[in-house]
Amino acid sequence: MLEKLVRRGPDGTGIFAERSIVLGNRRLAIIDQSVAGHQPMTSRSGRFVITFNGEIYNFAELREELGIEPTSLCSGSDTEVLLVAWERWGIETLAHLVGQWAFAIYDKLERHLWLARDRFGEKPLFLHSSADRLAFASSLEALVQVPGVPRELDPDAIAEYLELRY
Repeated sequence: MLEKLVRRGPDGTGIFAERSIVLGNRRLAIIDQSVAGHQPMTSRSGRFVITFNGEIYNFAELREELGIEPTSLCSGSDTEVLLVAWERWGIETLAHLVGQWAFAIYDKLERHLWLARDRFGEKPLFLHSSADRLAFASSLEALVQVPGVPRELDPDAIAEYLELRY
């Protein structure tokens, strides 16, 4: 899957795997180009892991709202600020975000996965679920690499896309 995303994330690759979950990331380093912005990124507490695609435009304001000194962070990335916000506010973090994003956050303690996408769907998040697996990716090209993901077109989905434009 990650090989299919190289053109969109040429600046690094990372994988987190634990029990029955695997999160991968191809990084396009924009805000923080150092290795400190590497993903998947784990929260300081070690509880949450994120793979993130996009940009949180108001991450500096969020950092201030959270009362975080920039020097206390490991990176200058919006990803790290997003993780701190998630630890503090949980799903309510979404109401604070301005930008375009798609991300997966995994709670290692509760073994819970959240998938989120910006309000306008600017950053893609494609899903496939079956009885034994949930797979997701930021491109269909990557998603169809998962065994069992159908490659046939769904006429109802095409009609819905053409009618609703999403």
